[in-house]
Amino acid sequence: MRLENRVRSVSYLKAHAAEVLRDLAERQEPLIVTQNGEARAVLLDVAAFDQLQETVALVKLMSLADRQLTDGMVQTAADAVAAFRGAAE
Repeated sequence: MRLENRVRSVSYLKAHAAEVLRDLAERQEPLIVTQNGEARAVLLDVAAFDQLQETVALVKLMSLADRQLTDGMVQTAADAVAAFRGAAE
């Protein structure tokens, strides 16, 4: 994805809001909004935002699992079942 083609000024956004929203929904790509020539915001379609949030959550879970593995905070399934059965008795 090449973002240089996905940059619009805030003035453009004001004048073409409906078109911009349609484009966001169709292309599922972010749009950079500039003000006075500087990037100020990123617009995403709701579906793209939800997908991004799910990806971030998955990466966090993977990072946590990796840290727990590195710290030795894991046990085999057999040990976990045995511990569960021992606690239930």
